[in-house]
Amino acid sequence: MAYEIPVTQARAELADLINRVVYGAERVVVTRHGKPLVALVSAADLERLEALGEPAAEPEQAPTVTSVSRLGSAPSAPGERQRFGITAEHRGPEVR
Repeated sequence: MAYEIPVTQARAELADLINRVVYGAERVVVTRHGKPLVALVSAADLERLEALGEPAAEPEQAPTVTSVSRLGSAPSAPGERQRFGITAEHRGPEVR
């Protein structure tokens, strides 16, 4: 059975939820208005699910999952920093 948590609470407890999934071998279902929205599962669980050959969601509903380490650096779109209230920016190592 999975642990259920409302999305508003999940935002505040994300680091703890990740630890519960990774180290506590739990599955977490994030809900909105009492209905399941997304699930947090370990990478090992995801691999097992994919190995079962579960059909993917419809293309317009399928999420795009990409490793952040493979994205590299991309500048923010104009206005996005202000829209999301971002006050800091990662600039990476300085080139001398």
